[in-house]
Amino acid sequence: MDWPIVIAMIVVGIIILLIIVKNINIVPQSNAYVIERFGTFYTVWGNGIHVKVPFMDRVARKVSLKEQVVDFEPQSVITRDNVSMKIDTVVYYQITDPKLYTYGVESPIIAIETLCATTLRNIIGELELDNTLTSRDNINSRIREILDDATDPWGIKVKRVELKNILPPREIQAAMEKQMKAERERRARILDAEGEKTSQILVAEGHKEAAILRADAIRETKIREAQGEAEAILAVQKAYADSLRMLNEASPSDRVIALKSLETFAKVADGRATKIIIPSEIQSMASLAASLKEIAVDGELDTGAVAPKVQKKTVDIPDITQAVDAQAAARERAKAALQQADPSGMPMNMN
Repeated sequence: MDWPIVIAMIVVGIIILLIIVKNINIVPQSNAYVIERFGTFYTVWGNGIHVKVPFMDRVARKVSLKEQVVDFEPQSVITRDNVSMKIDTVVYYQITDPKLYTYGVESPIIAIETLCATTLRNIIGELELDNTLTSRDNINSRIREILDDATDPWGIKVKRVELKNILPPREIQAAMEKQMKAERERRARILDAEGEKTSQILVAEGHKEAAILRADAIRETKIREAQGEAEAILAVQKAYADSLRMLNEASPSDRVIALKSLETFAKVADGRATKIIIPSEIQSMASLAASLKEIAVDGELDTGAVAPKVQKKTVDIPDITQAVDAQAAARERAKAALQQADPSGMPMNMN
């Protein structure tokens, strides 16, 4: 066996194995390799194991397909009302075509930064300071649309553009702070005035409701008092009517009527009344009793005073039979009047 030849073959085999191993490439997930053959674009490798031809193929660029973010330096811009400020932007982009990204433009990030700066100056130059500070969403959308259209030939998709900071000059910031303070003071005064107005309205409404409640209470009290008086009067009248009805149903005798008449005369002549109303049939007898009552009340009931008065006044007294008949007729008429009494409680006239 020729050992030098064997050793040479082994060395050649090892070299060939090393070359093959070196040309085996594993592409990670979300990555792509751009392959050139003899300096010309050949293919794009996706994720997985790939083997390139030695001395013919080479990896021109390794491209990440993930969404990426780049923060650009603040750019000097001038607004429509000639206010100079600095604005820095943040761009989110993603490579959609590795071939265009590799051969479309040299230094894609620098190209995006330059394009973003010029677009930002154009947009801010059309706006005033106040609109610039309050229209961030509008500015972001316009910049994104312009960058997306411009980067399509480069294989780049601009996802989002954000204005990170807007830095006006110190003088403008001081003026804005004063304006903000004045605006807050104005709002505070308006709120105080509205609160005072609401408070006065509530107090007035409270007084109004209190007055209404007091009037309702007074009205309700008067209504209840009137109802109570009406019920009391009605109860008294009903009781009087019931008493007359019961007396009529009892059919009192002449003796009971005469006894009640005497009791009534006794009550009338008790000294508290100054006038006595009696039927006309016994008016002559009543006049004599009234004269005696007046003499007794005035303190003139003595022997020396009575005699002259009796001698001076002549009293015409019927005989005993006529007096008895007149008294019996008066009792009959009183009984008839009681029997014919009004049910409402008002007795008929006994003249």
